[in-house]
Amino acid sequence: METQQARIDPELLRTLVRRGDVYDLAQPIAPGVPVLSFHPPYTFALVRRHGDLVRPGNASSANELLVMCAHTGTHLDALCHYSRDGKLYGGIDAQAAQQGPTGFRALGIEQTPPLLQRGVLLDIPAVLGVAVLDDRQPVDGALLEAAAQRAGLAVGPGDAVLVRTGWARRWSEPARFVDGEAGCPGLNGDGARWLLARGVRLTGNDTPWFEVQPRQGDDNVHALLIADHGVQILENLNLERLSADGVAEFLLVVLPLPLVGATGSPVRPVAIV
Repeated sequence: METQQARIDPELLRTLVRRGDVYDLAQPIAPGVPVLSFHPPYTFALVRRHGDLVRPGNASSANELLVMCAHTGTHLDALCHYSRDGKLYGGIDAQAAQQGPTGFRALGIEQTPPLLQRGVLLDIPAVLGVAVLDDRQPVDGALLEAAAQRAGLAVGPGDAVLVRTGWARRWSEPARFVDGEAGCPGLNGDGARWLLARGVRLTGNDTPWFEVQPRQGDDNVHALLIADHGVQILENLNLERLSADGVAEFLLVVLPLPLVGATGSPVRPVAIV
């Protein structure tokens, strides 16, 4: 399957970008970064140091070795990341699509084009008058609607909806940030269906799970969005500056790495206003 060609409506670009301010929505990646327990930890090592080998002109170079899961730091989930009843999005057989150590032959992250689209921030703590949502706070459709009304914006087909919970403020507490047993705020099934009813094609938030933890009942938001409807998810976003500056609508740019067969990619999303 070929990667789709990225394109943006020039009129949309003119509507969204007025000042030229750029907001970096990525969290920094360093040893000790919060990583879910079932993913390998991030490892960084300098394998060549300046002075190890002197090159012509008395110059030297340095380089490193990185060991990490594609779901490290701020990242985008590929459509092969989740299945339902053994099927990937579009009815593709998940087992047949897997190629062992070489990844997926279908719906790998390399098939996601550069993403440039209208982004909308739905600031849930601002609706509730708090800095950070409670540990196990579910974000349902009513809260999303209240945040949209507060922002004075309508969410529509093709939009990217970023949901702030305030959890990014815990980034410097790695063990707590990823502790699903203690709890984490996030969308529940009702919130996910609110997004789907409005034709959202990309969503994300500032937590490592996206959905509320522990999960509620039989809801599996990842499967509902990714496997059932082909909606990709961004996780571990930093939405604090957008919230502080009252920015609710912007041009969102997300550039996944073309990692062939991978289930996701670290990204550095930016919001341009």
